[in-house]
Order: sequence, then C-alpha cells, then structure tokens
Amino acid sequence: MDFGGRRVLVTGAGKGIGRNTAIMLAARGAQVVALSRARADLDSLEAETGCETVLADLAELPAALDAIRAALPFDLLVNNAGISRLESFLDTTPASFAAVLAVNLQAPMFVGQLVAADLVRRKTPGAIVNVSSIAAAIGLPDHAAYCASKAGLDGLTRVMATELGPHGIRVNSVNPAVTLTPMGAYGWSDPAKAAPMLARMPLGRFLDPDEVAEAICWLLDDAARMVTGVSLDIDGGFRAR
Repeated sequence: MDFGGRRVLVTGAGKGIGRNTAIMLAARGAQVVALSRARADLDSLEAETGCETVLADLAELPAALDAIRAALPFDLLVNNAGISRLESFLDTTPASFAAVLAVNLQAPMFVGQLVAADLVRRKTPGAIVNVSSIAAAIGLPDHAAYCASKAGLDGLTRVMATELGPHGIRVNSVNPAVTLTPMGAYGWSDPAKAAPMLARMPLGRFLDPDEVAEAICWLLDDAARMVTGVSLDIDGGFRAR
C-alpha cells in the first residue's frame, strides 16, 4: 500500500490500535496527524514517525473540533479513540453511560462530519474507518455502555456510507474481538474471564493491534475502492460459532 500524498487524521493515536495504525500509515507514505489527550504519547510517536500531533480530549468535543479544524485538510480519517467503563447493567450510572457514548459515538459522528464536510467542499474523494468492536453485535457482561456505543457506531457507519458515497467518500468500520492493547488488558486480564472468550475463537488467541491496523489500512486504500458501509469482523472466527 502506498499512501504517498495522502493526509490522514488518526484519533486515539497515543496507544494501542491507533498508535499502530499511525505508525503503519506513516511507514507507507501517509502524512499522519495523530490526535491524543496524552502529551507524552504524542511526543514519542512524533519522534518515532515524524507525524504531526494534535493534543485534544474528545470528551471535550467543542475544543477538540476546533483543534481538528485548525489541522484541516484531510484525505482520510480513522475514528479510533474509545473508552470503556466496566460496570454491570444494574450498576451503570448516567455519568458513566454518557461518558462512554461521548467518546465512542458522539465524537466519531462530529469528527467525521467535520472531515467529510471539508472533503465535500473541496470535491475530493476520501475514506473513513470507524473502529468499532464485536461488542456491537454481542452482549458482554459489564459492558452495557460500551456495547451500546459500538452498536450505535455501526449504525452511524452505514448512514455515513449511504449519504457520503455520492461524494466519493467511503465509510467502513472494523470490528475486532479482544485486542491486546492497554484497554484490552484492562478488560480481559483475568484468565477466568478470558477463557470463555478464547474458547469461542477458532484461531485460539486474542488479536495483536497490528492485525487490526492492517485491516484499517486496507479499507483506507484504493484496493478497497468498492467497499463501503461494511462492518468488518476481525475476530479469529468468534462470530462464526
């Protein structure tokens, strides 16, 4: 894949899937703009890849959108930033539910709107990948807010693809199973909890962030030029059972 001449925004680029995606895109010629709320993560990523950086917290959306607006234009977007709060359904609070949806669903909506509106204005084709999860389609205990946010993100992806397709803008999501990122370790480090999940995965292991990043890059690339509106499971066969 060659992303030379393409400018791409990656949100949540400080760690995990976002960081690996930013590194991979930069290695393939993209002009990467990395967004994170952690200055230290951005500094280390800039030193490693030479990328541009945007320090912003998507939980504070108006300020984050101002920072993104100042960094326009973009040809490609990876809506990767996400958070989780592990609470049972009966214990989930309004504050926790709102916080997860703000980052996982509201931010991709309005970051995507900002980037896509600029592409439409410039009459430039583009591609957007939303990082969702298999949690969009299955019910995971203690993940009420997270599952709801990712199901909403898949629905949003389909609407974006439908409305933006006539402008030459493709929109897809990737839906990984448990991925060995800091957030994945937080949710699945207990062997007793992880064992039933692994038992349903025919390939027998959790994902590496690079394996998700490769799929993101493919969906951004012109090789996938007729792929839009898809929620692509990357799950080691989990949903095949």
